Amino acid sequence: MNAGATGTGKRYPGSGHRACHSDHHTTSAKHRKCSVRSQITYGKQHLDNYESRYSSPAERRSVAPAHDFNHLIHPEQFEKLKKKSDYSGIHYDGKAHSNYAASVKRYTSTCKRPLNRDEQNRLIPLLYSFKPAKNWSWRSLTTTAHSFTSAGLFIPQPHTTQTVRHTRRSLLSNLLDALLHKCQPGPKARDIDAMGLANLLWAMAKLVDNGQPLTPQFTETVATLLPHVNALKDQFKAQGIANQLWALAKLVDYDLPMTPEFTKAFTALQSRVIPLKASFTPQEIANLLWAIAKLVDKGQPLTSELQKAIADMLPCVIALQANFKPQEIANLLWAMAKLVDNSQPLTAPFEEAVADLLSRVYTLRDEFKAQGIANLLWAMAKLVDNGQPLTGQLKKTLTALVPRVSAMKAQLTPQHIANLLWAMAKLMDKGQPLTPGIKKAITTLLPWVIVLKAEFKPQEIANVLWAVAKLVDNGQLLTPELKNTLTALLPNTCAHIDQFTAQHIANVLWAMAKLVENEHRLTPALKETVTALLSRVHALIDQFNAQGIANLLWAVAKLVDYGQKLTRELKQAITTSLPHVRALRNHFNPQELANLLSATVKLLEKGQPLTPELKKTLPALLSRVSALKEDFNAKSIANLLWSTGSLGELIDTEAAGTLAETLQSETDIYPQFTQQDLLMSLWGLLAGSARRYLEKHQEQDVHYKDDIPDCLIRKLFSRLENIPLNDELEKTIMILAASWLGRKYPFKPLYQTTNSISQSHFLAQLQRALPSLKVEQEKSLNALPPVDLFLPEHNIVIEIQGPSHYVGRDFQTRNGSTLLKTALLLRARYDVIEIPVNQLDSPDTAEAWIDHILCRAGERSVNDGFVSQ
Repeated sequence: MNAGATGTGKRYPGSGHRACHSDHHTTSAKHRKCSVRSQITYGKQHLDNYESRYSSPAERRSVAPAHDFNHLIHPEQFEKLKKKSDYSGIHYDGKAHSNYAASVKRYTSTCKRPLNRDEQNRLIPLLYSFKPAKNWSWRSLTTTAHSFTSAGLFIPQPHTTQTVRHTRRSLLSNLLDALLHKCQPGPKARDIDAMGLANLLWAMAKLVDNGQPLTPQFTETVATLLPHVNALKDQFKAQGIANQLWALAKLVDYDLPMTPEFTKAFTALQSRVIPLKASFTPQEIANLLWAIAKLVDKGQPLTSELQKAIADMLPCVIALQANFKPQEIANLLWAMAKLVDNSQPLTAPFEEAVADLLSRVYTLRDEFKAQGIANLLWAMAKLVDNGQPLTGQLKKTLTALVPRVSAMKAQLTPQHIANLLWAMAKLMDKGQPLTPGIKKAITTLLPWVIVLKAEFKPQEIANVLWAVAKLVDNGQLLTPELKNTLTALLPNTCAHIDQFTAQHIANVLWAMAKLVENEHRLTPALKETVTALLSRVHALIDQFNAQGIANLLWAVAKLVDYGQKLTRELKQAITTSLPHVRALRNHFNPQELANLLSATVKLLEKGQPLTPELKKTLPALLSRVSALKEDFNAKSIANLLWSTGSLGELIDTEAAGTLAETLQSETDIYPQFTQQDLLMSLWGLLAGSARRYLEKHQEQDVHYKDDIPDCLIRKLFSRLENIPLNDELEKTIMILAASWLGRKYPFKPLYQTTNSISQSHFLAQLQRALPSLKVEQEKSLNALPPVDLFLPEHNIVIEIQGPSHYVGRDFQTRNGSTLLKTALLLRARYDVIEIPVNQLDSPDTAEAWIDHILCRAGERSVNDGFVSQ
């Protein structure tokens, strides 16, 4: 066959000394011409450009990859390299070796894939003598590093031989050694150029991305390169800037420290973005913004200079939006979402760029791969979470992408699945309806969580659990598939517990609590997971931010409210958290403040001790209310009023009054109240007013009138008066309000009555002391909740107050319910005697109380203007 007809004979002729000699000269001539030009390029696009510019038309039309690879492993190739090296000795510059590395890269570019396992097993052992040396030129070293990395030579393959692994490690180590030597300050560093530096940084980032660990040798090599970036910054073109920023971001993503030298290199590259902005291609713009977003997410400050660079790139995004490919669009939107998440303002140009990219997503919707779809939905959700409106365009794009989730399910990794579920949950939380398409996508993803459960990392587990809980909270049914998903993930949570961060712990506990609130059973596995998570709180407490602390305590309170025991781990988590609540008080938003106060109430109701730490924490939280009064929404106001009312005598009277006045000024919020908000607020105001009434009653201030809360009570009562009520508790609140306002209410309450042992025992003692005394038990007076004992002939009410009547069960600090009932009885002109049940344990104190009651009965007149009902 004519070699020229196949397009391979001219480049890679058959065996024979003359043929090989001819090929060597032909190929070498080509390499001399193109090696410099091809150094800063990477990836398929640039390798194709190289081939089209320096190959004959016949070569471009036809290739035979298998034949090409056989040429690469021909023994004569390595014999020639050895002769070149031996002939020149210490003066050898490595050019022939770098040309060989470039030919490996060209082969993989032609195949449009990296070297596979079989090719690595055949090629790498032959590279045992391929030893980059310190005497090689900078160009040879960088070309070799870039070419072998591009070809995938350093990508670990499964089931490779020990020889392959050893040779690969040795080759890379020698290469890094030579580069480290070359980059040291001095004469040997003079031939370092911008082109090679860009290629080298890209190659090192790609190595790490392919599994290369950040060894001390590797990290030191990067460190020696960074000062040269700053020195050569004016020589970099747009592509070099984009590639190096991508490389820096990728290295940091794999935990390379952001040293001062690193920051200087980044600043130097960033300063060149604006002057070169018109030269960036779509791919380079995508890489550039991705890199900036990744670095900012890893702690690089979002300076005014950096914000200007981002702002200057936005018109380029808008102008070139029709040229962006699917992966570039996904990377861009991910980057823009991440920047906004790190305080980049949502400016008009920014929103315009987002809108243009979303319209491009819709056009190319069928071309996105699994990772692109996951990144896109995550980005859309994150943008909406940070203030981007849920526009028609965004909803349209979401609707177009969701069916692709089912189509790409087999290609999704655990990270993709976690991001997709998180994104759908977040979008629904921001107002996106639970469409049939979203339901189907969720149903598709859940079985894959179970299949891949062993591969989920802690962050992914936390995201999935949070997402499932949020979806259920927004209308997703708690299906068997969903329950099975939770069952599958919970053991993994416990297994990885030492890897969970503070944020993961807060999110997972919040999810557990929210699921239980939505009727998921508090299973043994769930309880075990909660205990394991709480055991980590003490060690990680300094990592919790304000939101994390608020979510943690809300979740703990909610779980306890639904049956979780106040275990040692739970109590320790609460005790550990309280000093940090005070320290972070100025960082809590209104919802978090309200949640913290309601959590405190729930925990105290369930037996949490009223410790000095807890007593110091409450004033710190209340001090923030006035400062944030304009930011409270209806639900937060309702929670605050209910919480402060419930805490009764634990809340300072003046602070409670100030709170009522503060919230009363926000009258424009009240029309937004739901029925539940109205009832919670009404009860809270009643309890707060009762507290102040009892204090003034004790001071015998007969002229006291609580005008502001009474005004609010009337307003809320009138809103609820004609609304159908759902249960007895709601009716009871309305009856209490009507009694407070001196109005009648048409409901007859159905109170449950129980005679406690202490109550019955004390009644027996009282009747033995005065057999003629008439006493009624569990009597409802004026439609109020039943009193324990009533002496009708003397208008005396006796309440045997158990621990549930006191905040923290301390028998000293009455809670809001107790205060309200007592105040209403006093306002109805009953004489109320409250006896803490712990004072009836001793015969002496019990007898003292009986004497006190008999004395009061003797002082009272039967007809004092009150008619009992």
